[in-house]
Parts: sequence; C-alpha cells; structure tokens
Amino acid sequence: MAQLSNKIRAYLDRKVDFLKDVILQDDGDGVAYIAEWNVPEAQPTEEQLNAFESQADAVEALNQVYANRKAEYPSVQDLVVALYDTDDKTAIDEKRAEIKLKYPKPGA
Repeated sequence: MAQLSNKIRAYLDRKVDFLKDVILQDDGDGVAYIAEWNVPEAQPTEEQLNAFESQADAVEALNQVYANRKAEYPSVQDLVVALYDTDDKTAIDEKRAEIKLKYPKPGA
C-alpha cells in the first residue's frame, strides 16, 4: 500500500511541502491522515487518493531501486581515483552496469 504522501503528490501533480502545504499526522496507530490542507486545490477524499494508489506504488518502487543502487555504487572517492586511472574507470563502469542489472527500473 502506497504512502499517503505519495498519493497526495500524485493527486496534486507537483512537489508538496509537508511542513507547510499539507501536514500529515499519525496518532501512533500507523495510520497517517491529513491534519492540515493549506493548498488552493480542493482536499481530496480518501476514494480520490486511492485512485492514485498504483501511481504512488510505482514511485515508491522506483525510489527503492534508486536506494538499492546508491547503497552499492562506488564511493565518491573511488570515482575520483578512477578519473586518473583507466583501469579503475573500466572497473567502476562494469560495477555500475552490474548494479543496474541487479536493480532494474520497474517496467524496464
């Protein structure tokens, strides 16, 4: 199930400041809800937000791919060293290609 924040982003079709524009709250039961709606667009119903479930799920899946890749990509220090050493650059290119195969983008 997609996070409420991602459904709201999909509903508004833009970036949202969740400290000012839309404030979400969770009372400790693990269920987030809209505590404040401070944007000009009409506040959506739960049914309207649920219509964006698959779109929000796709965003979350893609974000997970990016997080997995980032965790395994070479460090910035390794990249800097590779700028001056052809063998190191080749090894890094190969490693990046392996990681991209390991964590493909959804739908790709």
